[in-house]
Amino acid sequence: MSEATAVEKVEDIEIRLLLEALFLKYHYDFRNYAMASIKRRLKKAREQLGFDTFSAMQEGLLHDQAMLPQLLRFLTVQVSEMFRDPSYFQAIREKVVPHLRTYPSLKVWIAGCSSGEELYSLVILFREEGLEDRTIFYATDISHEALEAAEAGVYALDRIQLFTENHRKSGGKSSLSDYYQAAYGKALFDKTLRRHVVFSDHSLVTDAVFAEMHLISCRNVMIYFDRALQDRAVGLFKDSLARKGFLGLGAKENLRFSLHADAFTDFVREEKIYQRRVE
Repeated sequence: MSEATAVEKVEDIEIRLLLEALFLKYHYDFRNYAMASIKRRLKKAREQLGFDTFSAMQEGLLHDQAMLPQLLRFLTVQVSEMFRDPSYFQAIREKVVPHLRTYPSLKVWIAGCSSGEELYSLVILFREEGLEDRTIFYATDISHEALEAAEAGVYALDRIQLFTENHRKSGGKSSLSDYYQAAYGKALFDKTLRRHVVFSDHSLVTDAVFAEMHLISCRNVMIYFDRALQDRAVGLFKDSLARKGFLGLGAKENLRFSLHADAFTDFVREEKIYQRRVE
């Protein structure tokens, strides 16, 4: 065995022990995330937090609670944009909304909401389609820091041009500028967009169903899970959806190999939007 391979094997052991410590002490469970992705993020964390080894990181995590939010910043993916993949939101608007109109009240779950871009996209879409006032939006994430950012609704002004273009391409019926105020290089989104939103920490790894949903949007989260954890998450979505409810996934995600695939039908195949079968 080469020296490089030996070092790699030791690092893999250290990482598994670090993730075990994170779970046992703080109940954040990353043990079944895709190893290659986790390793990449932990290496970056080790460098930027100034540790020589993953074992030293583990010791720091166990004895210094202040390190937890710093580490979670690296482990949780918080890269998004408003109306990301505009054709997905256009499909929601044109294909899913007509079905949702038939319900007197609605519940929508944005799972892994990160810093809130997808949440505000859906709230704006529902407002434009006249459904906002009958809807409760549940925005969840495992990161308290991400939830605080989502609730604040403040984004760098240099991102707004992209958000605006995405909104237009998604079939937006108004100007995105109607929903925010610009000042000091930031865009502050209207607080009325949050009047029907419940922000809550929730882990797809360890937590259970908490309401019956008509639409669940969980995009670009499961690509970081291993197969067993993907199955757990899809099972959770299945059990959380109302009869004929809808599930939207990210562009690189699908249900093809899931244990729960038979519980869904393709609704808008090209946009990874599925509908819960009636059993």
